[in-house]
Amino acid sequence: MPQIAVETRELTKKFGDFTAVDNITMSIEEGAVYGFLGPNGSGKSTTIRMLCGLLAPTSGVGLVLGMDLAKEGRKIKNQVGYMSQKFSLYPEMTVIENLDLYSGLYGLKGAEKKERIEQMLALAGLQGREDEQTRLLSGGWRQRLALGCAILHRPKILFLDEPTSGVDPKARRLFWDIIYDLAADGTTIMVTTHFMDEAEHCDKVAFIYFGGLIADDTPADLKKLIPGKLFEVDSENGFELLGRVQRGEAGSVIDSYFFGKKLHLLVSQDSSIKNEAIFEGSFVKEITP
Repeated sequence: MPQIAVETRELTKKFGDFTAVDNITMSIEEGAVYGFLGPNGSGKSTTIRMLCGLLAPTSGVGLVLGMDLAKEGRKIKNQVGYMSQKFSLYPEMTVIENLDLYSGLYGLKGAEKKERIEQMLALAGLQGREDEQTRLLSGGWRQRLALGCAILHRPKILFLDEPTSGVDPKARRLFWDIIYDLAADGTTIMVTTHFMDEAEHCDKVAFIYFGGLIADDTPADLKKLIPGKLFEVDSENGFELLGRVQRGEAGSVIDSYFFGKKLHLLVSQDSSIKNEAIFEGSFVKEITP
């Protein structure tokens, strides 16, 4: 039976009168990819910072690798990797200088340090570009370098805070290939994302809203809770079509959003969109679980 890497019970963080994280209870198994979703300001980043040992909880209990968040924050920091949404790199420093700095912060020395830096250069695909300034790299390259810096010390748990925000779809796919490889090797990964297509490939997904956890289950089980019928629309004019849908030209649509390159539309159980004129020339299919 898989061991539990992260467990919280009624974990809460307050800043004065403001409650950023409100009584969150969750558990993450070792080697799992756990998606953490929610709008900006919902408490995702604050939760991750507590789990990394960077913020002390106001109340509740949190255990990371068996260590107490409230009492052993310093120990936890040595066992986890953390990559923030804004790329925790020094832009004026070169690729190799960033890797050298982080390896030193993690206490790597000698042959081990050299070996890990070489491995991270290969992981990021930056071999031969060691002396380039980080600010000159594209978003996708910086993203993989930041990940390399975060896992130099072989952390047992990796926290990724919106790591694919602002990068193109191809870079996102390459990044997730690395995530799957890390999980397959036993690394536990908690990742926040705004992309539903990414969340679908997580082992479990949790939704946080106004600081509270409102759902926590596998993607397949969460889909079963969808009220109504879900349609997928493949169109060459997706953005224009979404605008028309949201203006009410497709009848009664409960929700509409992009899923990768395709448009997903949620309608009531007794409705259909297949015969709506605005979808002429588009491929429409029902994908209700």
